[in-house]
Amino acid sequence: MEFGLFFNGYLPGPAAHDPDAEHRMLMNELAYAIHADDFNWKYAWFGEHHALTEYSHMSSPHPVMGYVAAKTDRIHLGSAITSLPTTKIHPARIAERAAMMDHITEGRFEFGTGRGAGSHEVALFDGTELSQTKAMWDEVAREIPRMWEQKDYEYHGEHFSVPTPHNILPKPYGKGHPPIWLACGNPATFAKAGAHGIGAIAFNFEPIHNLKGRVAAYKEAAENVTDQIGQYQNNNVMMTNAVICLEDREEARAMAKRNLRGYRVTMVNLYHDSMPKSPDAIVWPKSPARFELDDETLDAAIAGGYMLCGNAEEVCEQVAAYEEVGCDQLVFGTPDEGYTHEQTLEMIEVFGTHVIPEFDKDPVHSTTRMREAAVPRFPMFNGDVDTIVNEAVPPQYPVSI
Repeated sequence: MEFGLFFNGYLPGPAAHDPDAEHRMLMNELAYAIHADDFNWKYAWFGEHHALTEYSHMSSPHPVMGYVAAKTDRIHLGSAITSLPTTKIHPARIAERAAMMDHITEGRFEFGTGRGAGSHEVALFDGTELSQTKAMWDEVAREIPRMWEQKDYEYHGEHFSVPTPHNILPKPYGKGHPPIWLACGNPATFAKAGAHGIGAIAFNFEPIHNLKGRVAAYKEAAENVTDQIGQYQNNNVMMTNAVICLEDREEARAMAKRNLRGYRVTMVNLYHDSMPKSPDAIVWPKSPARFELDDETLDAAIAGGYMLCGNAEEVCEQVAAYEEVGCDQLVFGTPDEGYTHEQTLEMIEVFGTHVIPEFDKDPVHSTTRMREAAVPRFPMFNGDVDTIVNEAVPPQYPVSI
């Protein structure tokens, strides 16, 4: 099992309307990703949301990933997710940007994709409706790998077109292309990702154990890939959850017992209207119950898979139970409400130093190994060879002596 951190630009309450607070939050998240590179974490995933006040101010993660890439050596940086509505951005721009990220990270970029969070977000882009985005993803996801391979890409489709041949540049770095992922919620989408031979990103807002059936659907489909997208299979399930792991067990439990996560869930219920609401079904602006958990309730939450909490020894036992679910990568949002910057840095250090080495023995990222199996799937040229594209040389200028 591999491990990562997830950053979403969460900024609750009045701070969401304070530019200075917004800046501090964004710079803190950059610092956490950079810090994780020194403590065995393999992945840092960055959300992309638009106009979702408080819930996510991470609307442009690619500059963020470029900044982090320049200050790290090993950690992979993933888009979680790049949504593919063609009303938002032309697919050629998505292909260009992903390939450029592949270059500047030298193969450390993970290309997470999806439809978008919900109706409010996608409506920002020319009034796009959520019902349209599935067909858009199906069309675009198949075409981007062809853009990465062909020198005279041309396409006439339902949701976008490239009416004349163009060489989409740059091409990805080295062998193959960035690992492709799909954000998954229901069992059918997990099976879809498995059948396409791409990774599944599970943003769970429920006990992680509830996802066991969905993971099984993915793995069953992945055993017999029927519609490969890309040059190789990324057989991988990434799941998100919460963790508070500190040297001091009682400090970690005290943080967890403050029970401040309910506010974020009310915004999930508001914005993510493409998925079922949480069991309490409380939607922002209605306030969640605010109370201190007792030890019995906290222990029940840990046992139920709502979160991991405690010192490194306890958290190791909890992670071992999660292996039974079948996930390949476990990713955690960093603590946000009610925690100090120093406590979050400590959590990254303690978990990375004492927990990760117990479960991840391979120094090489699984996606790096899978990429080694990449095989081109399209002819280099879609039509007649264009010598200007294929054999262009610089002009021969006179040489000054």
